[in-house]
Amino acid sequence: VNITGGPPPSPASGNAADVWTRYFDLMVQPVVRLTDRVLPHMRQSGWGRVVTSTSSGVVAPIPNLALSNSLRSALVGWSKTLAREVAADGVTVNNVLPGYTNTARLEKLFAAKADKSGQMPDAVSKAALEQVPMRRFAEPEETAAAIAFLASPSAAYITGVSLPVDGGRLHAI
Repeated sequence: VNITGGPPPSPASGNAADVWTRYFDLMVQPVVRLTDRVLPHMRQSGWGRVVTSTSSGVVAPIPNLALSNSLRSALVGWSKTLAREVAADGVTVNNVLPGYTNTARLEKLFAAKADKSGQMPDAVSKAALEQVPMRRFAEPEETAAAIAFLASPSAAYITGVSLPVDGGRLHAI
């Protein structure tokens, strides 16, 4: 299971090249390198699971999270490619796309948005909740349950998917 932290909020333009490189090295490279280390054993044994937690921002980019949207999208493309390469060996490769989840990172993102917009953090949180049909944020355990399913033998015929865990927030089919 691959999970990385997220970069700070940022616009799509104006980031220095070293910022892109730094977060690529923190968010993408470890996932690829770690997976490359365990993949030969998985393939040889005829069974394995690779699950990467990215973000719903890969389907519907989140404003002012350009680094996150872009780098997590790179992981989704890599995962889909890898899924096709290793499927015949009994290895599945999938992604979980968490939406708003009750974490310290979400609180920091809301605080940053509130500071930038002049709103109160509670107003930012309320506006986010209105985007979620379930009218609540996910708990980390709910995302973990989706990951556990994709890592289980029950998901043996599921590969190359990106599963939203977002309370219905994404409008994509």
